[in-house]
Amino acid sequence: MSHSKKVVNRGKNKQASSTSRILTVSVLAIAGWLTTSLPQMAVAASYSNDYSVCAGRLLKVGVTAETASQGCAEALRPRDLASCVVKINKQTQIAATDALSYCGKARRPEELATCVVGVSSSTKEAANPAVLDYCGRSLLPVRFGQCVVGLSSQIDLPPAQVLDTCISASDSVVGASSSSTPQTIIPTGSSPNLETTPAPTQPIVPTQPLVPTQPIVPTQPGTN
Repeated sequence: MSHSKKVVNRGKNKQASSTSRILTVSVLAIAGWLTTSLPQMAVAASYSNDYSVCAGRLLKVGVTAETASQGCAEALRPRDLASCVVKINKQTQIAATDALSYCGKARRPEELATCVVGVSSSTKEAANPAVLDYCGRSLLPVRFGQCVVGLSSQIDLPPAQVLDTCISASDSVVGASSSSTPQTIIPTGSSPNLETTPAPTQPIVPTQPLVPTQPIVPTQPGTN
């Protein structure tokens, strides 16, 4: 009876040992898989943000795959580029391909889109290619758009004249803000030329020669 119990116990021990070995091997295998997979997943996640969003949004508005890939790859801020193109395409009659060429050159694509949409609605010329050109030329597109919208709402002028007036004013404001009063610079190590700024001369008064003093001789009392 005792012998049979020993045999059973040995069998249970062998089964438990094999089970623990299987679990250990499984844990090690999973750990190894995670070690090799996690870095790849992290790299894939880091490279599938702005560029994938940009390409997907451009494709939805009719931009070809080749043009979208090139535009998104060259953009400093791919999301902003896509937002600019989509906004212009949806809120005006300007084609997405035309908008892409200007949004890609703009320093602030979202401000360019705001300018194009606002000016297009103000001038009632939704498909006006000149709007893209003017907003793209302005270094302050939001200010330029406000200028066009404000003047058009109060003054009856041809749209082309309003655009020219505001673009000229925008350029002058940028030029005035970047200019400064020139200052005279004296190179290091050199002394200023004193001959160019002579000091006022004082009249020269000749000094009087010194007269030697005579010794004082006491006078003798007179004799009677």
